[in-house]
Amino acid sequence: MSHQLAYVIVTPYSLYKSRTGGILSRLISRTELDLAAVRMFAPGPELVRQYAETIVSAQDPQDRKIQELLREYVFTNLSPDPKTERRRRILMMVFQGDDAVRKVRSVVGNLSPDRRGGETIRDTYSDLIMDDDGQVRYFEPAVLAAPNAEEAEAKLKLWARFSGTDGGVLENVVAYPPGQTGERTLVLIKPDNFKFSTGRPGNVIDFFSRTGLYIVGAKVLHMSLAQAMEFYGPVLEVLRTKLKDAVAERAKNALEKELGFKIPPEPQKLLGDILGPLHGDNQFENIMRFMTGFTPSERKTEEERRLPGSQKCIALIYEGVNAIRKVRDVLGPTDPSKAPPGSIRREFGSNITVNAAHASDSVENAQREFGIVNVGENNFRQIIEAAYGKL
Repeated sequence: MSHQLAYVIVTPYSLYKSRTGGILSRLISRTELDLAAVRMFAPGPELVRQYAETIVSAQDPQDRKIQELLREYVFTNLSPDPKTERRRRILMMVFQGDDAVRKVRSVVGNLSPDRRGGETIRDTYSDLIMDDDGQVRYFEPAVLAAPNAEEAEAKLKLWARFSGTDGGVLENVVAYPPGQTGERTLVLIKPDNFKFSTGRPGNVIDFFSRTGLYIVGAKVLHMSLAQAMEFYGPVLEVLRTKLKDAVAERAKNALEKELGFKIPPEPQKLLGDILGPLHGDNQFENIMRFMTGFTPSERKTEEERRLPGSQKCIALIYEGVNAIRKVRDVLGPTDPSKAPPGSIRREFGSNITVNAAHASDSVENAQREFGIVNVGENNFRQIIEAAYGKL
């Protein structure tokens, strides 16, 4: 089968070390596959057991001893912590396209005590350290991936069956010192990052890793027009009123140049009153097109507006102490030209609309946005079932 699904599991250690962005960057830019789904999991004992039992395979090109190491690693490191019973976080990515399994595996690489350089993800992020007697002292595979299409299908079906009970927006996976509490915030990696098969989505996630926060929810989002209109609804009135003076100034300058006479302050104000709301509506339509691929004037019925848009985002939920402030500090202000050096919008944004990422600006707005975007929605299972049929 040329058109395939392939998966990559980012291990708890790679997540803890904030290597997610670097891993995603390599997978997107080097495979040029479509990122079809992402989902956070906190695997329970039964999922871990069933997955571990599939690790050792005659079809895997890796040495049998390496496969047995991987099986033991899965049992030990994906299971809940035996001391606290707290489940561990993993991130599962699903890629789609021609020859997807081989392409993903070539970027992931195999495991060996003899590191060859930094060509593959495992070359860079994994460790297999052995002593002089050939005994393993330390082992971290960084990511897990299937060796062939048949095993990719079997393992994806397994994870999809547990995706409702063991996956979604994770609870009680972050431990806090006494006296500290966490909060949650929503981040959208916006469509401008997916225009080409580059490492930009992962690079943006890398910037957010500087916050020291934890990803507890993830979803590939094709925002519908109905979602976008609700999500950005509070912005519409601001656009219609806040930009009146700027619109009036631009209109005055254009008319004076065209007509050859000066326009007094009172008529200039009237220009703002007339044109400001129209300009705001136009800006709102531009935002809708950017986020969904469509505008309200193009999709007029409620049924049409509820259909998934053509543009891709990644929706992430970050958790930690002062999460909203920390994320906003790294993101920078809405206008990239006013963002400080080293911020996401300064590095990746183009203008006020095309500005790389969104982040909630308050606890109240975070809650409102969670309800609209619904990061816990199980479109991971939908993708698996669309490819292989009902589970």
